[in-house]
Parts: sequence; C-alpha cells; structure tokens
Amino acid sequence: MASDKRKVLITGCSDGGLGSALAIAFHEAGFHVIATARNVSKMKQLEALGIETLTLDVLSDSSIAGCVRGGYFMPMADLSIAEARKCFDLNVWSYIAVSQAFLPLLLKSKGVIVNQTSLASVITFPFQGAYNAAKAAMAAFSDTMRRELEPFGVTVVDLKTGVVTSNFFQNQKEAVPTSLPEGSIYEPAKEEVEHVLRGKLVEGKGMPSDKWAKQVVQELMKPKPSSLIWRGTYSFMIRILSSLPHSWTNGFINKAGGLDVVEKWIRK
Repeated sequence: MASDKRKVLITGCSDGGLGSALAIAFHEAGFHVIATARNVSKMKQLEALGIETLTLDVLSDSSIAGCVRGGYFMPMADLSIAEARKCFDLNVWSYIAVSQAFLPLLLKSKGVIVNQTSLASVITFPFQGAYNAAKAAMAAFSDTMRRELEPFGVTVVDLKTGVVTSNFFQNQKEAVPTSLPEGSIYEPAKEEVEHVLRGKLVEGKGMPSDKWAKQVVQELMKPKPSSLIWRGTYSFMIRILSSLPHSWTNGFINKAGGLDVVEKWIRK
C-alpha cells in the first residue's frame, strides 16, 4: 500500500554530514525520507532510525538514473585546475543532473527543489576560490531554475548555509591535499595558510547540525517557503555584509579568512 506521507529525497547523507542531519529532521517531522549517498554503508545511523537509504553517486549518470567530498580550498596561485573541475562537478553539475533526472516527478507533484549553496556564494572568502566560484555558479543556476520552473508549480529554494558542525573538513582532508605545494608564493606564511585550509578558524564555532536541520525543515514546511533561506552561524551577518561595498567589508572578511595574519608574515 503506497504511503500518503510527503516524500523527500536528500543527497550526501553519509553519517555526520549535513545531509544526514536533514534526513533525521525530516524523518522526525513525519516525512518519508529517502536518504542517499555514494556508499550505503556510511548511513548506518539513518538505517537504525528506519530511514530508507539508497546508493546515489551524484557524479555518476548511471547511478542517478538508477534511483563526498564537498570543498576544495587552495590559494588561487596554487590551484589545481583538475581539482577545481571536480569541485564544480560536485557542487554545480551534479545538482543540475539530479534535478533533471527527477524533474518528471517534481512536475507531477509540484514539488520543491532545495539547492544547498553556502555563504561562499555571496562572499569571496580567501583561499577557497574554486569553492566560492562553484557555490556562486550554483546560486545563479538555482535562481534561473526558480524562474523557469515557477510556471509549472515547482518551487526552487537556495539554501545558504553558514558554519555548521559537521564532518565537512574531515572529508575534505581525506579527499584532497590541504597542504601548500612546494614553491608556493605563500611559503613565508605556510603554517597560517594551511591552518585556514584545514578549517581551523571555524573549528568549534558552528551551529549544531541538528539545530540547523530543524530550522531548515521548519522553513521548508511552510506553505510557501522563501526562495532564499539563510541558516547557520554567521548567516545573518554575511547576509548584511553582502549588500555593502567592498571597502566596508574587506577588513572583516580578510580577518575571518585569516588573510590578515598571512599578510603580516609575507610583509616581514
């Protein structure tokens, strides 16, 4: 017998991540949750809660049809084009591929697409140019999708997430190097830059993932959710700063991104 519960499919639901936190929050709110990840064995916590889990590699067309790493932080001068392309594949093209694959169901149900972008889509934090650019690109695609699908009754939401406690930086560390390459122009400040690349500046400052997820689900359950949802530590502040001139915000952003300390070392 088919369930009459509202259904939600969430990508990137490995235990300890933001997708997993959202899956739990939606499940507790009474939704039929379909949690997906590239490796089902990494969703043991969700399975234990009775949440349906499926394999879905958002970088694989065959996997999408059958139903992570997220960031790449490195100074622009030392950027690996190959790694930057992978960052775009995951943070831009995979989103679009999944939306296209499920579009027939979305059109039939007049559903909601939620694109997880970031504060990095509106503010360019130092030493994460590829990630900034990928999130900004996805925010632009998301707004375009919102306009194009609105006539069909499909809602598109851009979820701009601030700092949230998760395994984001741990996954990044395991997936890609977080050390400067030999000969980097930032070698005089190598320790400070690598401190930033590894997420040490925001360590312990994030909103608990369960609190963030409950706030997001509460917003999405509204009859007409906002097309822009800002949640997580620093989200309100960055929302304000993004509307101000660069001359007003450079000092704050450079300090938040560790660039002020790096600059002192380089100028010694």
